[in-house]
Amino acid sequence: MTQVVLLSAEGLTVSFPGRARPFAKPDVVRAVDGVDITIKRGQTLGLVGESGCGKSTTGYALLRLNKGTGRVMFDGVDLMLLPPEKLRSMRRRIQIIFQDAAASLDPRMTIGDLIAEALDLHKLHTGGSRQPRVRELLELVGIPQRFAERYPHELSGGQAQRIAICRALAVEPDLIICDEAVSALDVSIQAQILNLLQDLQQRLGLSFLFISHDLSVVRHISHEVAVMYLGKIVEQAPTSLLFENPRHPYTKALLSAVPVPDPDVEKARERIVLAGDLPNPANPPSGCRFRTRCPVAQSKCAETLPTLHEIEQRHSAACLFV
Repeated sequence: MTQVVLLSAEGLTVSFPGRARPFAKPDVVRAVDGVDITIKRGQTLGLVGESGCGKSTTGYALLRLNKGTGRVMFDGVDLMLLPPEKLRSMRRRIQIIFQDAAASLDPRMTIGDLIAEALDLHKLHTGGSRQPRVRELLELVGIPQRFAERYPHELSGGQAQRIAICRALAVEPDLIICDEAVSALDVSIQAQILNLLQDLQQRLGLSFLFISHDLSVVRHISHEVAVMYLGKIVEQAPTSLLFENPRHPYTKALLSAVPVPDPDVEKARERIVLAGDLPNPANPPSGCRFRTRCPVAQSKCAETLPTLHEIEQRHSAACLFV
């Protein structure tokens, strides 16, 4: 069955002013440079890459929390063209879970008030249905109702993350952007949160953009995966296909760094170690941006910028030699 596209971005670009230098034009950092992604209704797109590659900036730009250019179509509406008042109402349907859940919770408000704030803002469940809805949402994410009277500093890391999820769910969204939503948690709590998100997806038909640098987590939760390097998508495919048959050299290097729990398999497999660090995004390499670290780069890579193209059904990569 063909999945309906809920959100699609075309040519999404986000630039920031760089360091000013005397008698020289200020640098411009293109943190996101012409990104095209699609998120299907009821599915999860995982967005992975090294720190600083532009993953979180992409997520913020989709919500217009960062100023970007391009086209972002959400359920037939171009978010980039919406005036502020219409964008605010549209954000009810697109929510975000920030990386630092505890920092996103106002320490002066009780948990119940933090959840009810979202209901009040969008005029949902007013009057006598307000408090029952708060209790219902707490139970939905596995938090006892008595926590409604507590404050954020009384929560553990996992509990704070569940409250952040609860606030996102309060306005009954269609899409939730998860920005490193489990990276600050220990492994056992990570598993609980991931299972919670998958359960909520099945029950409520939610879509997710799951931003992470942890490939094992992305493999567990995502239906499709997009790999990002220095502001560009370099490979995208269904999760099983990408993990079993990575084609871009950068994706191969990332997957080779994921530890395998079997010591014999771990000892026998090839580890691809990339040389150097990420180039300066204000002055990226000519041609292919990955060529300065690529183990198979050739002279042609410095002259031609590879575009993301389909190399097999539902599997795209931006490399001249795949």
